[in-house]
Amino acid sequence: MPAVITARDVEDLIAKGADLSSIPSDAILTPSARDAIRDAAGRRASAQGGSAPALSGSPAKPLTSKSSKAELEAYFNSPACLVLKEQICDIGRRLWGRAYVDGNGGNIAIRVGEDVALCTPTLVSKGFMQPADLCLVDFEGNQLAGVKKRTSEILMHLQIMKRQPRAIATVHCHPPYSTGFAVAGVEPPTCMIPEYEVFSSVAIAPYRTPGTPEMGKLVADLVDKHNTILMANHGVVSWSHLTVEDAYFKMEILEAYCRTVLVAAQLGKPPQTMTPAQLQDLLKIKQSLGIPDPRHGLKECELCDNGDWRPGVSCGIPAGGASGGAAGASDPQAEALVKAITEQLLGKGR
Repeated sequence: MPAVITARDVEDLIAKGADLSSIPSDAILTPSARDAIRDAAGRRASAQGGSAPALSGSPAKPLTSKSSKAELEAYFNSPACLVLKEQICDIGRRLWGRAYVDGNGGNIAIRVGEDVALCTPTLVSKGFMQPADLCLVDFEGNQLAGVKKRTSEILMHLQIMKRQPRAIATVHCHPPYSTGFAVAGVEPPTCMIPEYEVFSSVAIAPYRTPGTPEMGKLVADLVDKHNTILMANHGVVSWSHLTVEDAYFKMEILEAYCRTVLVAAQLGKPPQTMTPAQLQDLLKIKQSLGIPDPRHGLKECELCDNGDWRPGVSCGIPAGGASGGAAGASDPQAEALVKAITEQLLGKGR
């Protein structure tokens, strides 16, 4: 019968200096035990003085692509890794439940070592993934562990992590309102909602075939100053320096914002925006949170530029009709033409 591991058991192991990855792979972890493992990983990362990302659920011994097969398999089947697998499955269900993905679309990855990541499999709905479905890969995309084949778009996630050492987790999906902006090639306007300004920094990457190195490079080129990338004619990818849930939150914030902007654009009046001074206050908060934005350091007069935003097009017919005349007025030439054609048809019918 599998051993049941409680938070007290985890604390005892930590007190003895034991490696948490030594917990049997078939052990049953209580919820509080999972929390204790996460907390321990966070404290270990903090003790490193911020020299490496806070890899929640990472092994006590640094994991790399050069680790032995036994070490990789031991970590992949450890309770610590199970915590991350369950987090990924939870985020997958949220993406599917909010219709941010369809079919087998979307993918998720978490950095678990210097050049090793845990990721979703290919051809599996994000709403129905199980921990056993997930894969371990190196930063070249080679699969190191897992029964199912890794996602075909993993190269993009890995290129983000290579370019942005602070990236702990990445999420890619196709939320309809945000993807609409991506298809139109329009960056969402700014200076409208505080949450979007504080937590998101959005740019557009040109279209390339999904899963190709070219697509990954175009996205990676933007991640130094942006944490959320609209992928033209495709979808959205975000990264977080905290957790996979935080990367997912970027999606919720962006999608809600794009939906709100489109609603505001249909109300028949220009949307009210913040002043540059008000936006500057929000950018100070953003910078204190360690969130990148290309506007950090700009003068107030350089902020809130929505020059590319064209909200809506009025398609209504003028009150006077297409001719611009008074309502109900007729066009004499059109009337004469209709009369002549009618008489001609009636004459042929006799």
